Amino acid sequence: MTTITHDNIGPFKIIEVYDPAVNLRGTLVVDNVARGPSIGGVRMAPDVSAGECFRLARAMTLKNAAADLPHGGGKSVLYGDPAMPKAEKEQVVRAFACALAEVEQYIFGPDMGTDEECMAWVKDEIGRAVGLPREIGGIPLDEIGATGWGVLHAIKVACEFNKQPLAGMRVAVQGFGAVGKHAARFLAAEGAILVAAADSQGTVSCADGLDVGQLIALKEAGSSVVEYSAGSGVKRGDGEAIVDVACDIWIPAARPDVIREDNVDRLQAAMVVAGANIAVTAPAEQRLHARGVLCIPDFIANAGGVICAAMEYQGATEAMAMQTIEEKLRNNVQTVLENSARKQCTPREAAVDMAMQRVTRAMELRRWSLF
Repeated sequence: MTTITHDNIGPFKIIEVYDPAVNLRGTLVVDNVARGPSIGGVRMAPDVSAGECFRLARAMTLKNAAADLPHGGGKSVLYGDPAMPKAEKEQVVRAFACALAEVEQYIFGPDMGTDEECMAWVKDEIGRAVGLPREIGGIPLDEIGATGWGVLHAIKVACEFNKQPLAGMRVAVQGFGAVGKHAARFLAAEGAILVAAADSQGTVSCADGLDVGQLIALKEAGSSVVEYSAGSGVKRGDGEAIVDVACDIWIPAARPDVIREDNVDRLQAAMVVAGANIAVTAPAEQRLHARGVLCIPDFIANAGGVICAAMEYQGATEAMAMQTIEEKLRNNVQTVLENSARKQCTPREAAVDMAMQRVTRAMELRRWSLF
């Protein structure tokens, strides 16, 4: 269990919400708002926790600062099954929004277990949400694959930095959902080969490559990747089996802490690019770095979604948002890799230093450091 502690930048507010009448239990952590009101997704799962929310909120502070957005970091979690009946889920999400209506330092966004429709419910209740459906003027970041688009460009810069072609690279995606499936689609269009994919039901792999289109069709039909049937040489296993698949690029795009000290030595990849927040524990990342595995930090690689959300909040178009994602991701990954090489430190250390300098400078410019 993660112990919530305070340091010199936050967290600013921690709010617990509970209403048994509508089966509502949730947590909001506003970490730091020196750069502006916080943006962070609403995560819904039965096993979320205040500790996880706290860690994710700090990741959003770093992510928004690294992306040079006029926003601080926050996150909220709802305790419940995201697959609950729609009417029940709508009631819970709307009640959560109303309970936090007065916390103007937090802007709701979609995350694991919530989507554009959920944000429409929030917008209807309190008028403060991003990642909205097109029908009400939003940019549906999950539908267009904004985070996956950013992951693509993070990988392209990393390949360029290593003087390696992306075409022909073997890719494994852990978490073939809103982020993972789009990352796979974009990478396949660049000539990369998807050799493994995993979701909550298990792993499917094939050394000769998987048909990305068929996998996406399965997911959009409500099925699992393990129902993949095309070609020969296909193997299936449990969700953890994807850790053992040999590949060039390993993309975690699901839950936190999927790579840990107890399984990190099984990973057979040259590069880890995090599509999910806090997907690799700090000790595991250090061990990977010592082995020569290039790890692009989560809050750098997966910033495409929040960049898109911030652009939507400012009234930008979808095309403008996607162009900005590409520009910011390319610049940030290049800067982090150059600083890492120059300072002889891990990419995460270089990225945290860059983000923290921006946060602390913003705090110095405020009358009250946290708000």
